[in-house]
Amino acid sequence: MYFAFRRCLIIAVFLAVSALPAAPQSHPNFEGMWSDPPFTAEDTFCAAWCTDVGLERLKALLDTPANDNKPYGDLSSEADRYQRQQYIRARLTDAALKKFPLDPAADPGFLRCEPWGVARQIAARHQLRIRQQGSDRLELRYGEWDAYRTVYLDGRKRPASQPSTAMGFSVGHYEGDALVIETSGISANLTSYSSDHSDQLRIVERYTRATDGKRLSLSATLEDPVSLRQPIVLKKVWSWAPTSEIAPYKDCQRPTEFSTGK
Repeated sequence: MYFAFRRCLIIAVFLAVSALPAAPQSHPNFEGMWSDPPFTAEDTFCAAWCTDVGLERLKALLDTPANDNKPYGDLSSEADRYQRQQYIRARLTDAALKKFPLDPAADPGFLRCEPWGVARQIAARHQLRIRQQGSDRLELRYGEWDAYRTVYLDGRKRPASQPSTAMGFSVGHYEGDALVIETSGISANLTSYSSDHSDQLRIVERYTRATDGKRLSLSATLEDPVSLRQPIVLKKVWSWAPTSEIAPYKDCQRPTEFSTGK
């Protein structure tokens, strides 16, 4: 009788615990589809990448009464030129400056249909989908080139024998409301700001989500002793786009002519 009662008590306790609501997630949720930035002047400027220097320049131009009748595109282009000259160029080494800005005709993405490396991919204009894969990793899928990337969340180290790759080796962790991703083991490639980088490049990305959940922000710090005198901090913004879809890349169309934009 005693053992039967004890068994019933254990079962009752188990059922009661099972009925409790799940414990709240211990870290912020970034899963889902993200796409074009919110429709504001500043966020549109950061559709691909921007810097604090460029944003401050854009705000100053927008706040100047003499510019009230100028098209936004003209002001945005001026702010972009300013950040490239005053911020990017000032941080490049002499070796990197010899090829800056990159001639689009020499871009292997166009010339040989080579998918972008991680230093360009993180700032691609198209969609970003984030998915949890088990408890130890995230999968990031990009609309540009339909590229995939794995971010390990279990603190593992990059194997010493693992060769460098275009997307590198990424490990992530959560700091408060931010997802922080550190990437190394990146083969020499190109950056989103039209410059070469070496295989010593390291990138630290910091993702945060707005309180309403509809805006995703990235701040990425790039360090490379070969191409950079000082770290470069790039920013990018996406908006929540649950109905957006990523179309597979079936073919790469090589353009017949290029515009350098110089």
